[in-house]
Amino acid sequence: MPKEISRRSFLKGSLLAACATCASQVPMPASAKSKSGQELATLIDIRKCIGCEACVEACREVNDFKYPEPKKPFPKMIPKRVKVADWSDEAGREVRDRLTPYNWLTIQWATVEVEGEETELSFPKRCMHCQNPPCADLCPWGAARKLENGITIIHSEICLGGKKCQSVCPWDIPQRQTGVGLYLDLLPSLAGNGVMYKCDRCYNRIADGEMPACIEQCPEDVQILGPREEIVMEAHRLAEEEGVYIYGETENGGTNTLYVSPVPYETLSQAMSKGPGKPHFEAVEDQMAHADNLAKAMLIAPLAGFAAAVGRIYKGAKKLSDKNGEES
Repeated sequence: MPKEISRRSFLKGSLLAACATCASQVPMPASAKSKSGQELATLIDIRKCIGCEACVEACREVNDFKYPEPKKPFPKMIPKRVKVADWSDEAGREVRDRLTPYNWLTIQWATVEVEGEETELSFPKRCMHCQNPPCADLCPWGAARKLENGITIIHSEICLGGKKCQSVCPWDIPQRQTGVGLYLDLLPSLAGNGVMYKCDRCYNRIADGEMPACIEQCPEDVQILGPREEIVMEAHRLAEEEGVYIYGETENGGTNTLYVSPVPYETLSQAMSKGPGKPHFEAVEDQMAHADNLAKAMLIAPLAGFAAAVGRIYKGAKKLSDKNGEES
């Protein structure tokens, strides 16, 4: 008991020191910086996908080290309406038919009519990596952030799991795992109850000159990656020459994940399965064009930058505390 009290005192003292001395934003991870200065985008050609899930398996394999390992039993939340979200048992970790904290890419299906014939289409769904992401603009803790290469990530060491990112995401993409993250040491019964997880488009692999795992392992070359301007041009070429439909160019103000489909997206949305963790193909207005969201973003920005910096310093203090505990 004395050791636990000492540890908590050390952590809380470090947090107070961070608040008193740090007011700058967290520096961007060097591994995620764009080498060309251009935002990267992907083009997903639904016509090529065969639903083999090679992309799903590749994503899970290379990102396994990023997945949460929660502590149990979970703290009881106040109020009780903050529900536990636990995918950490064997069955939860193996779920593949929807997005979860352990499954950042999923294959969805739709049976539609293509050129007069009933056709079953499959398509990979993950984070859309918006150009003006509401998850990053409206996260009060500064955990979600868009990098200069167009990738939106969630810093697991800063996130409190409050689900703001999910509630403002037009596709409800981020997913929460209880029992991990900063809230366990700060306010285990009052904070957000975990950490939010989603596709980070293998930003660490891109920084090393490698392709995202889902693209590298796809046997049908369903996806291509490149500067967004070139990706948009290719999508329009396919639309003009082959009559496909484009999704992602303007949705939510524009995203860095674009799709081309042989049928309109209204048709796909009507035919595909829906529910939690299964992103739709519906029309989406620019969430950050709304005056109230813009005002919120302006108010949140200074706080989020400060909070993110505090979170980083707190994380460092926690690591030092854990190390000292192991040595004692």
